[in-house]
Amino acid sequence: MEVYTAMRHFADSWGLLVMALFFVGVVISTLRPGAKASASEAAKIPLKED
Repeated sequence: MEVYTAMRHFADSWGLLVMALFFVGVVISTLRPGAKASASEAAKIPLKED
């Protein structure tokens, strides 16, 4: 049970921090000024014909 307790403690503390930083990074990269062109191109992918 010691390994489980250590893993759970790690996930509760550092895992939450890593997920929060990842979320903030995704939001920042999505809302940056130059992202509109790449977002527009990605939005058109389903409509492209092969």
